[in-house]
Amino acid sequence: MVSVAPIAPPLLVGEKRVALRNITWQGYQQILEILGNKRAARLTFDRGILEITMPLEEHEFSGRLIERLIVMLAVELGFKIKTMGSTRLDRSDLNRGAEPDNAYYIQNQPIVAGRTVDIETDPPPDLVVEVDITHTDIDKPALYASMGVPEFWRYNGREWRIYTLENGEYLEVSVSPTFPKIPKEKLYEFLAAAQLDEVEAEENFRNWVREMKQSN
Repeated sequence: MVSVAPIAPPLLVGEKRVALRNITWQGYQQILEILGNKRAARLTFDRGILEITMPLEEHEFSGRLIERLIVMLAVELGFKIKTMGSTRLDRSDLNRGAEPDNAYYIQNQPIVAGRTVDIETDPPPDLVVEVDITHTDIDKPALYASMGVPEFWRYNGREWRIYTLENGEYLEVSVSPTFPKIPKEKLYEFLAAAQLDEVEAEENFRNWVREMKQSN
C-alpha cells in the first residue's frame, strides 16, 4: 500500500515586508517625513525595529471586507462609530508606532466625535484590526496591548483571532466583546461569500443581523 503525504494548502502571499533594525525614534520620524503621506506602504515601529509593509491583493481584499463587516454591524446594531483607517498611532513614550489596517472608536466615539484625535492624550481606538498573511517581525499583540487598545482582531488569510485586553495583556476569546452576539463562524461565512459576490454577501449578512435582532 502506497502512503500519500497530505498536500499542504497553498502558501498565501499578502504582503511584501522589509524590516530595519537598530532604528531610533528620531530615525523613524525622519523616515516617515522622507516617505511622506502619499504612499501605499505602511510602517510599524517597535522599540528599534521598523517594518515597512507593502500590502498586496489578498491583504487589501481581506482588510476592506473586514472593514465593511464592522461598519455594517455598527449600522445594523445602532452603534456610533468613528473610522480611523490606517491613521498613524505613534507613542513616543512607548517607543512604538503603527499604521494599522483598520482602527475604530465605538465605545469612546462620543469622546472624539467631530475632531482630530490626539493619540498622546485621547484614549486609544476601541478596536484595531491587522491583516498579517505573511510573516511579520513585529509582535503586534504586544504592541497594541502596550497602547491600551481594548480589542484587537488579527486575520492571517485563514484564521480569525479576537483578543481582549485583560490586565495589560491580550486574552484570546471566541467572540468579540464589542459584537458579542455575532459568532465567529458568521465572520468566516461573510468573507467566503464575498469572494464570489460582495454585494450578495453584504445583503445576506445584513438580513441575518436583522433577523438575529428580531429573534432576541
